[in-house]
Amino acid sequence: MHAKACSVAEKYVKMTSVVADLVHGYRDLMDNKSDPRVNDWAMMSSPFPTVLICLSYAYFSKVIGPRLMENRKPFNLRHVLIVYNFIQTVFSTWIFYEYLMSGWARGYSLRCQPVDYSNNPLALRMANTCWWYYFSKFTEFFDTLFFILRKKNQHVSTLHVIHHGVMPFSVWMGMKFAPGGHSTFFALLNTFVHIVMYFYYMVAAMGPQYQKYIWWKKYLTTMQMVQFVMIMTHQFQLLFTECDYPRSFMIWIGLHGVLFLGLFSDFYKTKYTRVRSDVKREANSGGCMPVLEDDTKPHQNGVSSYATIYNKEYNSCYSNGTNNGYVANNNTEKKVA
Repeated sequence: MHAKACSVAEKYVKMTSVVADLVHGYRDLMDNKSDPRVNDWAMMSSPFPTVLICLSYAYFSKVIGPRLMENRKPFNLRHVLIVYNFIQTVFSTWIFYEYLMSGWARGYSLRCQPVDYSNNPLALRMANTCWWYYFSKFTEFFDTLFFILRKKNQHVSTLHVIHHGVMPFSVWMGMKFAPGGHSTFFALLNTFVHIVMYFYYMVAAMGPQYQKYIWWKKYLTTMQMVQFVMIMTHQFQLLFTECDYPRSFMIWIGLHGVLFLGLFSDFYKTKYTRVRSDVKREANSGGCMPVLEDDTKPHQNGVSSYATIYNKEYNSCYSNGTNNGYVANNNTEKKVA
């Protein structure tokens, strides 16, 4: 009995020691290895508020939201979506401008750009811009909310929720430990794409009569793929270059580019190479992006091309924030007056 009690006591001591080491490591990471300039900024003192919001978003998206809407009629959010996409366009434009003015148009190096941790006004402006980019990841939650309110739950796929749920925490880490420098090139490109993307969906939400002004939808996908190639190239070059920038962030951002390039490439091939074989279409069904119908198609049974934006095989696909819930699905919804 004595030996058994000693064994239990030893396990308890070891467990206590492990917990103490984890707590000490966490405090050392937060207090000594993070950027002290941002510690008192909103949501920056601890990762737990961001994690809690992200988990709540995921639970609402997959459980609470669909349950609340189960016995309700879908909301008509056409005007709300026009305003929302307009605000997102302006917000993205401002963030893009701030990234330029705080570094990328003022001497930032494409080859190697360390983080400036000083209290220089330009360095602080860059850190502030990074915080607003972090905040913008929460505003993108509305993409999912609008799907749910319009009962387009098939678009709220697991991949869609994981992407939107993980991005705020990924950006939080960058903001906490490296608010500036090399990897802000990713945010610069991403906000530029969001300017074009949200403007496109604002115009699309205005109705079929405006379709002629967004004939360039195919090139939006091309631009998104070029973005990811540029991100991958820019990040992974540090594998062959000495640069005073955290390699972990470089690798993490570069892998984002790899993943999204694969998804967008699959969508592009499915949509624009016009593969009609059932086998090929099934093989490409993982493209996980909305397939847009041709705007030149005539109305069928009173349903406009505006109301046929998604093909059935993409019902549960990942959106990357590009489809904001205003579109109708599977030729079942009448044209909005």
